[in-house]
Amino acid sequence: MGNRRLWLLFTFVVVASFAVLGYYGSEIYRQAPPIPTQVVTTTGEVIFTSEQIKDGQNVWQSIGGQQVGSIWGHGAYVAPDWSADWLHREAVFMVNEIAQSQYQKKFDDLSDEEKAAITKRLQNEIRKNTYNAETGVLTISPIRAAAIRENSRHYSEIFMDGPDGDKLRDAYAIPKNAIKSADRMGMMNAFFFWTSWACVTERPGHDITYTNNWPPDKLVGNEATGSLLLWTGFSVILLLAGIALLAWHHAVTSAEGVPAEKLPKLDPLLGLQPTASMSATLKYFWVVCALMVVQVIMGAITAHYGVEGNGLYGIPLSDWIPYSLTRTWHVQIGIFWIATSWLATGLFIAPAVSGYEPKFQAAGVHFLWVCLLIIVVGSLAGQWFAVMQKLGFDMNFWFGHQGYEYVDLGRFWQSFLLIGLFLWLFLMARAIWPAFKKQEENRHLLTMFMIASAAIALFYAAGFMWGRHTNLAIAEYWRWWVVHLWVEGFFEVFATVVIAFLFTRMGLIDTKVATTSVLFSTIVFLAGGILGTFHHLYFTGTPTAVLALGATFSALEVVPLVLLGIEGYSHFKVSKAAKWLEAYKWPIYFFIAVAFWNLVGAGIFGFLINPPIALYYMQGLNTTPVHGHTALFGVYGMLGIGLMLFVLKGMAARNVWKDGVIRFAFWSINIGLALMVLISVLPIGFLQTLASVQHGFWYARSAEFMQQPGMDTLRWLRVIGDTIFTVGILALGWFVIGLKAGFSVKGTVDLSLENHPTGK
Repeated sequence: MGNRRLWLLFTFVVVASFAVLGYYGSEIYRQAPPIPTQVVTTTGEVIFTSEQIKDGQNVWQSIGGQQVGSIWGHGAYVAPDWSADWLHREAVFMVNEIAQSQYQKKFDDLSDEEKAAITKRLQNEIRKNTYNAETGVLTISPIRAAAIRENSRHYSEIFMDGPDGDKLRDAYAIPKNAIKSADRMGMMNAFFFWTSWACVTERPGHDITYTNNWPPDKLVGNEATGSLLLWTGFSVILLLAGIALLAWHHAVTSAEGVPAEKLPKLDPLLGLQPTASMSATLKYFWVVCALMVVQVIMGAITAHYGVEGNGLYGIPLSDWIPYSLTRTWHVQIGIFWIATSWLATGLFIAPAVSGYEPKFQAAGVHFLWVCLLIIVVGSLAGQWFAVMQKLGFDMNFWFGHQGYEYVDLGRFWQSFLLIGLFLWLFLMARAIWPAFKKQEENRHLLTMFMIASAAIALFYAAGFMWGRHTNLAIAEYWRWWVVHLWVEGFFEVFATVVIAFLFTRMGLIDTKVATTSVLFSTIVFLAGGILGTFHHLYFTGTPTAVLALGATFSALEVVPLVLLGIEGYSHFKVSKAAKWLEAYKWPIYFFIAVAFWNLVGAGIFGFLINPPIALYYMQGLNTTPVHGHTALFGVYGMLGIGLMLFVLKGMAARNVWKDGVIRFAFWSINIGLALMVLISVLPIGFLQTLASVQHGFWYARSAEFMQQPGMDTLRWLRVIGDTIFTVGILALGWFVIGLKAGFSVKGTVDLSLENHPTGK
């Protein structure tokens, strides 16, 4: 297929996919679970107001939001899912009250027939939608109001300093007085009630709830719907068909790389003279290594809180940095260093490709680095002030903690970062623009490079589409634009183009072959990836059509990943193709690791949880961080490291690296990541899934289940993989320091530019 047809297909895929994404986004706005102006009893007692529910969402966000427990299955895993937990506790209270009034017994002491009658009465009451769209009033029974009061007392004990909450506080890794006032606690209880109400209340005119009957809980009548099974089956069929078609296409169109006899005899980058702006990117990689180490430390503390509650080997660490804060920093710092590595690679590549250094380019690169440091330090500090409850609602929104996983930083820091991304785009464009005028052969590749660069800046702006009081269902829609489209989508396109540039610059891939490969890969990836965003939104208050589209297109996301094993093998063959390529062994090995973890982490572990019926039981269990760790670090992290090493090699191509430390780092990081998942997180996730199917999601996340001795042992086993992984990260940092200090270098290649094939 010619490049012109590929560009037409690319345009069609992007325009059509975003049209559908936008249309169903408008449906999410229209059909989101309503926030009632008042929640009142049939006797006229006002229980909650809309202001309390909305402000309660802000209270929840300020203590860490999705970093302390979860809502609708999205968030952290040590504390419960508050919507599922509230719902089940409310239901248990109500059936016991009914049993006591009718039979003077506890519900568990009744006969099966009596239990069935009371359960049916409960379901008829709480599943019925009593929200009046004209008045905005939600009416509930006095017995449900009593259940709300009991739940509110229970949660106040946990989040404040009630003695009855001590044991659960420790199990949930929530410090005393996480919320410091009764008013704020009452607001958050209102928000928790609303999220659980959406989980059990049927949509007008339908027999399924606003969250498509999630979470699974037989007591309240939440069971898997037929549409979950239907679209799961369809997604599996589509996956198999897609793999077959792509395998056929690969067999027919795959082209060999540059023949061995035509490969450069010497390293083309030996003739590269880094410009001032290219050299200025070195400090970015120092920051990358420093942030990696801090992220690993935060991850170790976060994992330890899962077994020791609020302490670290007896030290009451949560008094200063509680679980919700360490997990926030662990996730956010990971995004910071990965993005920094990729952005710095772009700044290095642009002048290398064009051979042009714009005026003041180096000053711009230095200035952007300073801005990134301010954003990192400022946003992390703001989150500490937020979680320690030192900010009001407005200050928290702007400078503290937004409470949404992966986009936790306050709106001011978010705005600052967006400006920084556009500054980066400007620096990239001005450096690479001259290449459009003189490189006809590379023009298609350069165009894709600029499209991907522009998308990185533009799609982060989706994080500005919600405000302080935006309905959670709508905020989740836009949040996944950032997480899925920005992080998982266009960053991946950018990385694909950058690797193609590196390999063509080194004479390892023909430019035409690279261009066709990049265009085709991008089309295949975006065909599933854009609408695949919906697979995150099955149970977040969205209409059923979102479930159907998400299931269909998320299956297609896996298709290109299946063949990345072949790409990894191709990289391995490249590393053996010429003697001089031995110098690039470790950057290429990290690219091979990317291909492996893309197949395993993003592909296998991703599809493990993506089908609707699987996610119905697994969403919010430890099967999610299995995918998260192996995809986020295994793919994007490994790629960030590989790009960093490639650039560091390009800056001083004549230096010959010592292999010992970097070899140890590579294998320790990969083995540690595998062990972390296989002997700890994955077994916990599978056991939770079994509990979710048998007893309900609330039980799989409960302290009763998670604090069993066997589960505790599995959590401790994570120390093995974590330790190996951490030592590998430290070794990598030591190796990078050694490149500057000299102890990671064993000599230089003695070759004059006059005799070098690229030095003419």
